[in-house]
This record gives sequence, C-alpha cells and structure tokens, in this order.
Amino acid sequence: MFVVDCSVTMAWAFEDESTEQSDAVLDRLIAEEAIVPGIWPLEVVNVVLAAERRKRLSRARVARFTEVLGSLPIVVDEDGQDRAFSSVLPLARETRLSSYDAAYLELAMRLDVPLATTDVDLRRAASEVGVTLLGL
Repeated sequence: MFVVDCSVTMAWAFEDESTEQSDAVLDRLIAEEAIVPGIWPLEVVNVVLAAERRKRLSRARVARFTEVLGSLPIVVDEDGQDRAFSSVLPLARETRLSSYDAAYLELAMRLDVPLATTDVDLRRAASEVGVTLLGL
C-alpha cells in the first residue's frame, strides 16, 4: 500500500505530464493498493474541470480517465476527515504545507506507507518527517 497524491494522478491524464516514474506508479497499482485522503476525489474533479474549460481535455477524455480511475485499486480514507483539526492542521503548520498537501502527508505518516507525489514542497516535507518517497 502507498499514498498517491493528485499531482501523480493527473500525470496519468495529461500525456505531456506523464513520466516514466508516474507510469511506474500506475503500473504498481496492478499488484498493490493505493490510498488517498478524502480530499483527493475533489482535487481530481477540480483539475479535470479546469482542463475541460481550457479545452485541454475533452469530456470524452475525462469520462475515459475517470472510468480508469474508478477501476484502479485506490481507496479513499474516510478517517482522515476526523483528523483535520487535531493532526492535519498542526502538521501543515510545522511543515509549511497547505492543508490539502498535509492531508496526504498525515495519511502516509499514520499508515507508515510510502508517498507518491511530484509536488516539490510535499516531497521536502515528507523527507523532513521521514516519510519514504516513491521514486518520482
């Protein structure tokens, strides 16, 4: 199991953002489950809506992408919502992250699993607190 964030997920939707490393994370989902905080679906929806509006993705492409996402072994952690004030807020302060990024980091810390992200600040913070990063 590992945590995957929106930055990696969206690399699967945009050919110009896809890398060997983001494809390796996708391949990893063949044999392993990923987990995401409750904010993840809304982040993905926000990015695909913005991409539709800018004509970067067609509705058909979004439909195919969301269908693929729905078929992947990605589990949404519902317990994280209860930790927003008690764990995510102090972690965001300590690491200078947004609450959204801190939610991914808190989940990886709580479950003691690696984190897949391309976000520079989130990678920095993960390293600072000892969370293993997948090779992105």
